[in-house]
Amino acid sequence: MENLYFDWSNSWITAVIINTILIVIALISPKKLLTVMGYLHGWVLGVIVWGSLQWQGYLVVMFYFLVGSAITKVGIKQKEAEGIAEKRSGMRAPANVWGSALVATICCLGFVFLPSWQSFFLIGYVASFATKLSDTCASEIGKAYGKSTFLITNFQPVPRGTEGAVSWEGTLAGIVASISIALVAWQINMIDFIGVIICIISAFIATNLESVIGATLQTKFDWLTNEFVNVLNTLIGASIAILCSYVYLNNFSF
Repeated sequence: MENLYFDWSNSWITAVIINTILIVIALISPKKLLTVMGYLHGWVLGVIVWGSLQWQGYLVVMFYFLVGSAITKVGIKQKEAEGIAEKRSGMRAPANVWGSALVATICCLGFVFLPSWQSFFLIGYVASFATKLSDTCASEIGKAYGKSTFLITNFQPVPRGTEGAVSWEGTLAGIVASISIALVAWQINMIDFIGVIICIISAFIATNLESVIGATLQTKFDWLTNEFVNVLNTLIGASIAILCSYVYLNNFSF
């Protein structure tokens, strides 16, 4: 995998300035994508990402956030009427921020403090967001446009919005989403083209495993909240990507 070397001399100061400016703009904007506390937690996340991975890492998380927020709004009136829409009309709270980005944050800190593993943490970072964006798009498009929705464990028809339900429309949207964010990361040299393929495969596996968890375990345990499952989902995606990257580098790199 391609490794990146960043200059951290002023990156943390820049991170604070840029994220402070953006959060002020977001807070005074009439259209809110996060709650007030969500924005404050997003500020912390943004500082860590820019301070660790500079603008490249920041572009990836912003791509996830903006696309994911837009997709959540697709068919929102219909989803609200059916009772399957995200809470607060899709506005993210602190739990949503860290449910989506905790694993990516760990990858950022690993990149800083474990320099010999930087390439692995980079692909883990990208794969975590590829996984989460894939999951978000698959779920939201499936709930809005899924014509035939079935439970992933037994392929029996179930209503849209059922935990563990999948649809062809949602699955395709999830694949397109993971391809898109992986290509963004490739274009800014965070990963190479093999990394793109690894991220797409990892996101696909993790997203489907998340559906299996939803269908078999989530309704049985109260502590398996959507946010906790999101952490598991992104952890699976990042772990698969790191493992595949390690295997590739040690067996197929020339």
